[in-house]
Amino acid sequence: MKNSRMYPVEKEFFDKYINPIIVQAFSPAGRPQKVNNYQVFSAVLYLLRTGISWRDMPTEFGYWHTIYLRFQKWSERNVIWQILRVLQTQQRLNFDIVMIDLTTFKVHRHGGGLKGGFKPKEKAKQE
Repeated sequence: MKNSRMYPVEKEFFDKYINPIIVQAFSPAGRPQKVNNYQVFSAVLYLLRTGISWRDMPTEFGYWHTIYLRFQKWSERNVIWQILRVLQTQQRLNFDIVMIDLTTFKVHRHGGGLKGGFKPKEKAKQE
């Protein structure tokens, strides 16, 4: 039995509803995959849940770079969005969580202060 925290989606559910969407998006030509789609999908869910970096991915899922490249291909072809859309229209998925991404912007060192620069307040007079 697989760990439910590492593999939150049942293998039967994945094979029936999610894998056909992934397979449809790609040509079967080329070398056989070393890591199957179920492992990659579970690894991506694990990464999103824990917030770890790609390099810290547990070896149970396979080599991190393989997972990253497969995820990148899925992202370029909008496979993740297709999976979410199809599962939502089939009422097999219920969105209960809202994710917010914090984006940072680089600002010039003069762009962070008040107009005219920083002016220190007068020191309190000591008696």
